[in-house]
Amino acid sequence: MDFFWQQLTLSSVPLKQYITSSYLHRLLVGFLSSWRQTSILLRWGDAIAVALLSIVYILAPFVSNGLIGLLLAACVGFWLLLTISDEPANSNATGITPIHLMIFLYWGIATVATALSPVKKAAFTGWTKLTLYLLLFALCARLLKSSRIRSWLIAVYLHISLIVSVNGLRQWFFGAKALATWVDPESSLSKTTRIYSYLGNPNLLAGYILPAVILSFIAIFVWRSGFTKALAITMFIVNSACLILTFSRGGWIGLVASFLVLLVLLLYWWSIDMPPFWRTWSLPILLVSLGIVSVLAVLFVPPVRERVLSIFAGRGDSSNNFRINVWMAAIEMIKDRPVIGIGPGNSAFNKIYPLYQRPNFTALSAYSIFLEIAVETGLIGFVCFIWLLVVTFNSGLLQLRRLRQQRNTQGLWLIAGIVALVGMLGHGVVDTVWYRPQVNTLWWLMVGLVASYWKPLPKTQTNPINSSQPTVNW
Repeated sequence: MDFFWQQLTLSSVPLKQYITSSYLHRLLVGFLSSWRQTSILLRWGDAIAVALLSIVYILAPFVSNGLIGLLLAACVGFWLLLTISDEPANSNATGITPIHLMIFLYWGIATVATALSPVKKAAFTGWTKLTLYLLLFALCARLLKSSRIRSWLIAVYLHISLIVSVNGLRQWFFGAKALATWVDPESSLSKTTRIYSYLGNPNLLAGYILPAVILSFIAIFVWRSGFTKALAITMFIVNSACLILTFSRGGWIGLVASFLVLLVLLLYWWSIDMPPFWRTWSLPILLVSLGIVSVLAVLFVPPVRERVLSIFAGRGDSSNNFRINVWMAAIEMIKDRPVIGIGPGNSAFNKIYPLYQRPNFTALSAYSIFLEIAVETGLIGFVCFIWLLVVTFNSGLLQLRRLRQQRNTQGLWLIAGIVALVGMLGHGVVDTVWYRPQVNTLWWLMVGLVASYWKPLPKTQTNPINSSQPTVNW
């Protein structure tokens, strides 16, 4: 069973041997290494790359999608320049991991889906965007290996998210015009303000803020000085309040899922130093406490009760009814092209969906990232994406165990990356804000964060479930 798991998660793949024997790697990496030795620009290569990434995450909530695309193209171009000018002896700086291999496989499937798409021009547009995002991941995974760069980029995002959240809270206290019908008009919450800050949509704001809630919570334990800890606490409170006041049910689902996983991983992290009683009972006590708080919020806070109950209202809620009709149409699209899909991107979806849509239920996406992936790349792409998630979380848990044994506090950022991915996936079950560049850039930043910790482990430690190390008695 361990052998099967190692093969499935690529834990035992001899990447070093593969890289050194790869003809493509030898051809591209180091192609301009002699120029790099004399280039003043590339002496500061990593610093320039960090500056470009910082600009992306600073401007993302405030500028158009087109400008974000141009910034991503600049990042990708500079990543290519760094890669082909790497010293061959230091080619491991490219940091190939099992996650990279799975992302490359998914990109290959998306490429085939584009070539076979019934709307090739539209699919090519989506393929171009997907390629930019995947190469953004490669740049993030490369740079985040440095703890200083990791801390810098996380701090940049957290400070920008604080600005976004403060503006959202301003809308809550002083009012904000609804730019669309975001709540069932027959609901008692139809007049409730749903904040959206600079992003123009409360669901999109919730997707953007969700990683900030997790990262700011972890920053409370990682940042050392009293001032920075107070700043992290402020960020956590403001970001959490902002996310809750979006009244985004998908955002709430992601928040609950992420905190459940966060509690489990933090207790695992700290349990190595806990006395036996707390090692056994800390998780049940915290889960029960979280459950009690959630139940009390539903019982005694009317807006929360209304939104939570609407999740279970089925077609009785207009938003639910809309999504269900879109989901049914998306399933019909998958049935007609089950193997390789219609090609990536919302442009391809918008070309094909009108042929399947129910009357009066137009949509720009499938309103579920899992359905969207199956529509775009077929069941082959869907299985590959699930495989990518398995490999990513397995790699993260393996490295978390290593860092826990070393008492390395940088492992807390790894916990944040894993938890943020879980929360964004939870939100994505019922929405597709994941595809918007403000959120998608954060997704690949978190995947890059997990990948940046990867180091090959002894074969006896390639299964995060079975370990000879002390474990928590849960």
